[in-house]
Amino acid sequence: MKPIFKYNSAPSPLGGTPAAQLQATFNQAIALHQRGQLAQAKALYENILAKQPQHYQSLHLLGLVAAQSGRFPEAVELIGKAIALFPNNADFYMNRGNALKALGQVQAAVEHYDKAIALKPDYADAFSNRAVALQELRQYAAAIASYDKAISLRPNHAHAYSNRAVALLELGQLEAALASCDQAIAIKSDLAEAHFGRGNVLMAQGHYEAAAQSYAKAAAARPSYAEAHFRRGAALQALNQLDAAMASYDQAIAVRPDYAEAYYNRGVAQFELLQWAAAVDSYDKAIERHPAFALALCNRGIALQALKQLDGAVASFDQAIALEPGNADFHANRAIALFRMQRIDDAIAGYDAAICLDASHVKAHINRGIALLAQKNVAEALASYDKAISLQPDYAETYFYKSLALLLSGDYARGWELYPWLWKTQAQAPKLRHFPQPSWTGEEPLQDKTVLVHSEQGFGDMLEFCRYCKLLAERGARVVLEVPNALMGLLSGLDGVAELVAKGSPLPAFDYHCLLMALPVLFKTELHTIPGEPGYVRSSAAKVQEWSERLGSKTKPRVGIVWSGNVEQVNDYNRSMSLATFAAQLPDGYEYVCLQKEVRDSDRQTLEQLPHIRYFADGLKDFSDTAALCDLVDLVISVDTSVAHLSGAMGRPTWVLLTYVPDWRWLLEGEDCPWYRTAKLIRQSSDGDWDGVLAKVRQDLLQRSAGTRGPTPPPLSSL
Repeated sequence: MKPIFKYNSAPSPLGGTPAAQLQATFNQAIALHQRGQLAQAKALYENILAKQPQHYQSLHLLGLVAAQSGRFPEAVELIGKAIALFPNNADFYMNRGNALKALGQVQAAVEHYDKAIALKPDYADAFSNRAVALQELRQYAAAIASYDKAISLRPNHAHAYSNRAVALLELGQLEAALASCDQAIAIKSDLAEAHFGRGNVLMAQGHYEAAAQSYAKAAAARPSYAEAHFRRGAALQALNQLDAAMASYDQAIAVRPDYAEAYYNRGVAQFELLQWAAAVDSYDKAIERHPAFALALCNRGIALQALKQLDGAVASFDQAIALEPGNADFHANRAIALFRMQRIDDAIAGYDAAICLDASHVKAHINRGIALLAQKNVAEALASYDKAISLQPDYAETYFYKSLALLLSGDYARGWELYPWLWKTQAQAPKLRHFPQPSWTGEEPLQDKTVLVHSEQGFGDMLEFCRYCKLLAERGARVVLEVPNALMGLLSGLDGVAELVAKGSPLPAFDYHCLLMALPVLFKTELHTIPGEPGYVRSSAAKVQEWSERLGSKTKPRVGIVWSGNVEQVNDYNRSMSLATFAAQLPDGYEYVCLQKEVRDSDRQTLEQLPHIRYFADGLKDFSDTAALCDLVDLVISVDTSVAHLSGAMGRPTWVLLTYVPDWRWLLEGEDCPWYRTAKLIRQSSDGDWDGVLAKVRQDLLQRSAGTRGPTPPPLSSL
């Protein structure tokens, strides 16, 4: 909304010197001025004033040159001298008002526009510029009235219509604002500001596609319009068209290399595309251009956290907090990084700081509960969840986390009651599949009915809870179980399943459907009613024979090992360890068999240096291969992964290595597992204490080895 500067070439008196000569010089200066040759015009105005110091028109136009050159204090002074000599010229007041406005003296500018209008009541441009100033003073209703007056005086005043829309938007009058933009465009179809303003209104209405089109028209009308490229990117980002959004941000940056906000938004888009390193780079560029950009520093910390560069993340959050110590989100995000670093006390202090700043910070209360639970402080964790629920009773995530705390503590009655909130969370709700058939609620009779059981969770959950299919069959249901391809061979003979379907294949006809993880809820499972005898999952005899031949003759007890899981799993940083750490505590006297299908790059070199650990790489094609190996080893030792569930479901001797506060199904205390009767749980005694766990593993293996000496050692599976 740039002010409109006005020329006035009417001559002032040129008495006392050769009038014709000075008039010619003045006319020449105006001609140069109008052609944009400001330096030459300035020299001629100064020449006239040297000969005629009272020439107020030259003073005025010399002030206008100063304003057009960005020298606004000089402009105010020169035009003020012109007004002192000739106080009845409306243009003088308007142009001095424009210079005052450029200096931030907005109220003084309004007073000058008022004087211009008093001298010239039909001065449309003065009304328009007055409205712009009133907008800056946030006097939007008065601004609109001033625009309306300008338009009444000049109905084709496109800029007045365009700027009027901005004021209407500020007042929330979106339809009127859109109409004002459309009127401006009808008058001047290539008015970039009008298309830009129209885009802003459409964004406020949530019409992102139409907004992107309007911003594109603004940029086409003026390719150097950096804000139009930027806002188009924001509209495209709202449409989740992230690559196109980044292209628009790049155009904005090409026009304005110091555009910190464009770098910032580009970083947000890159983060959403999981391009975390690129996001960090974009945030860095935003911060270089705007060192006090606290939000960019915070988001940089979040991206560094995703890259597991936790020290750098905390440092970035610290910088953001130094700039905005009262921002609760910054403290809460810093606490998340501290939690990931297993600095639990510091994390809780961070959440407390966030809550102190914003007592209604729901996520801080939830994350505080998670941190307290990591200290086995179930009661306080539940209190934090309850506080979050009181603040936002419809937030599904809180109920779900509360259910996990209850299940972990063994309170299955209340835990299962809350567990279905999982499927209303932001992460899980979009994954739910919808069928025309009803879901089974646990009440409907199932005799002669077909029930489709399907799952949205991982392999471990499928292996643990597929036992419930037998309970459905016992109620008379024909059970169709949908499973991932990797489990098709393994679960082909599962008790209670009439038909096994690979995920993604066409489904047969069915009467009801049910999520697998809903079954323990619907059957109201308690610790003493967990179904499933040991060995409800069985290996293939053909696979066992194949792997027996591949393993060859057994010369010593065999132990299957798993030290790490899927790196994408949210808790993997906590549950997994390096092979070097794990293998250092494995005693001699055993043949170790790697049961992991995937080995991380960081472990490959270690594995190559340990010939006593057998690894079959591509040989493990699916879980039926892993199951055969579980049957051929005497003991499985695994961190909390799907292999631990597989071995437990098969009824094989299994040692599960658990974090200080494990997943809910392992409970908080004890060596026995209610879900797998042949499993022994070896727990950390303090947070992160894998040394203690592995020392226990070594000690127990040595004891087993000592107990198996002699000519015919018994298998470990008998222990």
